[in-house]
Amino acid sequence: MAYTIGQASAKLNISIDTIRYYDKQGLLPFVSRTKNGRRSFTENDLHLMRTIICL
Repeated sequence: MAYTIGQASAKLNISIDTIRYYDKQGLLPFVSRTKNGRRSFTENDLHLMRTIICL
């Protein structure tokens, strides 16, 4: 299942701005984008982001 940035934000309990910041800093190179350029998160992406948040 693919999640939008808003859904990922809610599942991880962090703000959308935080996710965008992590992406801008190069911490999320694994996140794919739709043809419209929107981020699309998988369960694996969320798991890896939880690890990043813990660090």
